[in-house]
Amino acid sequence: MKTSLQWVGEKAFSYRSNSGYTGFIDGAAKDSADAKGPTPMELVLVGLGGCTAYDVVSILQKARQDVVDCQINLEAERATTVPAVFTKIHIHFMVSGRKLKETQVLRAIELSAEKYCSASLMLERGGVEISHSHELIEVT
Repeated sequence: MKTSLQWVGEKAFSYRSNSGYTGFIDGAAKDSADAKGPTPMELVLVGLGGCTAYDVVSILQKARQDVVDCQINLEAERATTVPAVFTKIHIHFMVSGRKLKETQVLRAIELSAEKYCSASLMLERGGVEISHSHELIEVT
């Protein structure tokens, strides 16, 4: 996997991902109305969310669960000293569907966390405490 970045001024960079997508990343995002994109750490959190959400939906579909929607919210705490690494991340899954089995949803979250989500496993091995919660939303 490869990516490239090009400085575009201040704390901002444009990027081109390995798959050809482009965008901006901006270290000043929280400090400036002129920010061009999310901060690098926001993208790490987004990457974790995308990784685990993909896993959970895929696992549930393979288990023949009638998933209609999956939303997740992530909250992270960071160290107060430099480097301001993530210390804790909580992931809350809101899974909507028809007659979803709670045991299947729990198992999908566990499998993602313990076996499939490389972002989650990498962060945990780096010392980040990751917790999970969920809710099922019945759709008629």
